[in-house]
Amino acid sequence: MTINKIASTLVSPDGTLDQLSVLEVDELTRAKFDHPIYKLFRQCALAVLNAGSNTDSIEQLLEDFHDFEIHFVKQDRGIRLNLINAPAEAFVDGQMIHGVKNLLFSVLRDVLYVRDQFHFESGCDCEGDLISDSVYKVMRNSGVLATGKQSGLAVCWGGHSISTYEYKFCKRVGYQLGLRKLGIVTGCGPGAMKAPMKGATIGHAKQQHNPRRYIGLTENSIVAAEPPNPIVNELVIMPDIEKRLEAFVRLGHALIVFPGGPGTAEEILYALALKMHPKNQNVRVPLIFAADHDSRGYFDALDRFLRESLGDQVAQYYEIIIGDEKAVARTVRQQIDEVMAQRCEQNDSFAYNWGLHIPLELQKPFIADHSTMSALNLSTQQAPYNLAVELRRAFSGVVAGNIKEFGVKAVREHGPFKLKGDPDLMKSMDTLLQSFVSEGRMKIAGDYTPCYVIDN
Repeated sequence: MTINKIASTLVSPDGTLDQLSVLEVDELTRAKFDHPIYKLFRQCALAVLNAGSNTDSIEQLLEDFHDFEIHFVKQDRGIRLNLINAPAEAFVDGQMIHGVKNLLFSVLRDVLYVRDQFHFESGCDCEGDLISDSVYKVMRNSGVLATGKQSGLAVCWGGHSISTYEYKFCKRVGYQLGLRKLGIVTGCGPGAMKAPMKGATIGHAKQQHNPRRYIGLTENSIVAAEPPNPIVNELVIMPDIEKRLEAFVRLGHALIVFPGGPGTAEEILYALALKMHPKNQNVRVPLIFAADHDSRGYFDALDRFLRESLGDQVAQYYEIIIGDEKAVARTVRQQIDEVMAQRCEQNDSFAYNWGLHIPLELQKPFIADHSTMSALNLSTQQAPYNLAVELRRAFSGVVAGNIKEFGVKAVREHGPFKLKGDPDLMKSMDTLLQSFVSEGRMKIAGDYTPCYVIDN
């Protein structure tokens, strides 16, 4: 397969990151190829230059573009980028596609700003509040919190590897959401992250609704494995999955979950841990599971796993709607209207859910490796909220082993992660994970070798 590349081109910011400080410019222009900021920006930039590609192999992407380089060229009050061997798909007739250029400089904006936002002294009593404040500042700096844009944002979670009929259902739901003038927030990749955005573009066009908001929230360690889809027009890159998940639940007004794999299960467990927390009992966070009739079995299996692990009472925290995209959109629109009404009553922000309590155990990064995965407390002899936190980490580790560079490397060098816990819980979890494997939800293409084993 021939990889088409542009040998050399200069790119200037266009309305994005026009102004940089002298120190920022100096740091960038002095950065060497082995400098952490250069390596991070190169990998994230390569991802957005491949926007729309249907891949989840970060190693293949880095191999295909091993000769890709970025040189920072100083100019008055800012910089230009000299790209060497950049993906040709990001250009038309020698000119970079405007949307891709905006995403590229969004990456640079976040790499510079995010790095300075998450440095705290260990042991600080207010660390959780500091993390939330920094998440807010990153979102504000990106421009996604502009209050004049609020007509409601629906967060859509779901897998990057889904079937054609699942994709079409997600697209139909997106169309109905667009007709109801709702913006779409996703993880910005392919599959169930792209389909609702694509459907919403038609709904928004029919309603002549502006601004048409397609917000992608991603993270440093996953953006190269899930390059932004071409519909994303507002991109934010967070430093890790915990900050990304907090950004989702604070920015969005309702959560819709489509069929997916371990990453989707991680998102569900994160949302349930929040909704089950005693401090959030009076905070509205709508959570709807949605699928076509052909995918009913997916949510039947997921509902069974959640009840077996967290108890039947967990079902009160979500609603399942099967085979009716209009019902999904009507429910979401109604729920968002109720969320807005509650925000008015409580004098809370429409743009950012400050009233939601996010405990530190859901904010601290979980770094998946063989030690941390085997040390997880996967026991039902604890409060359901605490078990949801641990299960969230377990599924996060499976995601890391599947597609994140550090996780893939760890599994390749030391074998699969080992998960152990209560036998019944482990059996239930293994059944769910095996269903993801058999239904092709772990990888977009190619054979899948499990990155985990259940160790009883």
